[in-house]
Amino acid sequence: MNFYGGTAYLDVAELAERRELDMQRFSNLLMHAKTVALPYEDPVSLAVNAAKPLVDALSDAERDRVEMLITCTESGIDFGKSVSTYVHDYLGLNRNCRLFELKNACYSGTAGFQMAINSVLAQVSPGAKALVVATDLARFIVADAGEALSEDWSFAEPSGGAGAVALLVSDRPEVYRVDVGANGYYGYETMDTCRPVPDSEAGNADLSLMSYLDCCFESFQEYQRRVPEADYRETFSYLAFHTPFGGMVKGAHRTMMRKLYRAGRKDIDEDFEARVTPGLTYCQHVGNIMGGTVLLSLLSTIANGDFREPRRIGCFSYGSGCCSEFYSGVVDAAGQEKVRAMGVAEHLDGRYRLDFDTYERLLKENETVRFGTRNVEIDFDTYTEPLGAARGGDVLVLRGINEFHREYTWI
Repeated sequence: MNFYGGTAYLDVAELAERRELDMQRFSNLLMHAKTVALPYEDPVSLAVNAAKPLVDALSDAERDRVEMLITCTESGIDFGKSVSTYVHDYLGLNRNCRLFELKNACYSGTAGFQMAINSVLAQVSPGAKALVVATDLARFIVADAGEALSEDWSFAEPSGGAGAVALLVSDRPEVYRVDVGANGYYGYETMDTCRPVPDSEAGNADLSLMSYLDCCFESFQEYQRRVPEADYRETFSYLAFHTPFGGMVKGAHRTMMRKLYRAGRKDIDEDFEARVTPGLTYCQHVGNIMGGTVLLSLLSTIANGDFREPRRIGCFSYGSGCCSEFYSGVVDAAGQEKVRAMGVAEHLDGRYRLDFDTYERLLKENETVRFGTRNVEIDFDTYTEPLGAARGGDVLVLRGINEFHREYTWI
């Protein structure tokens, strides 16, 4: 596994103060910072930068066995052409490879992961590997300079992030050994959140919260029906959640503990700190990256938990609209070592901190690379400081768009 979280971030406490949000309500988000996608960053560049270290670590023979590439995103750049085609090209993968893209709100990363798992388990091509990349970003756009921002943004703006998680799936897992067949899924039609147009979200925050809580409980119930001995508190040393923001996860965990065990506040708080907080660490500094968020929580759990002995992690994935899944797997010390070697914490610390005035200006410039842009050339001179943090690191960035075709360069 690996994660790439862009080149710049914003302190969300500063954002909340400047937006004059209710600071007590803001503190319940449990957010510290969020990645801000700059104009030279898009779902393709984020995906390639997340996957490249995994692919580069393979031998030529191993790289040729990557026979499936799935990109998972609700931030697609074309109604027909898949982001996976660009990712495949810049990673230099074998052309004998299935390439496709999945869209299913924030469930897409899990959908791609489970599809890859089942493809490997089927053994129709023994030894084949699948590369799954969940890549998403939230670009907030101000249409009229000087106008107050819409209240519809409210608390979504501080939590909307950008980034990509890449997973290489094979029959020889080194990081996360999946519990085969231990899956509980649950879904139904609801209009909690949606993207009715490519660059804007709509929805009902209260309905989204209720759907999330409902699906968390019901998907675990289905998991338990398939794994009768499973116990929410005892079976899993850690829990990784889809994390729109930390407060939502805390509410879901509290609801589960009360429903299943009638646990008191002290017991719930201690359990949350021990089993859930390790998975929030990276999410609190990146924001909601939609389809990749539960995978980022899983990666954060592996990096920050105690795996001196093999331990089981339970994962809850949720996507609006809605579909959800509870699944699990085991991690040991060697797996943690491989994750830590990717240097995700160092990458996050190395991002450039945007000042608020620069962030405001970026909001007005985000239209330059929006969905459907036909021609544009990125002015790199405007972004020398954030780019400086990435130079020399073999990072892919968007150079421009020529007749809808996106062109990239390494820096």
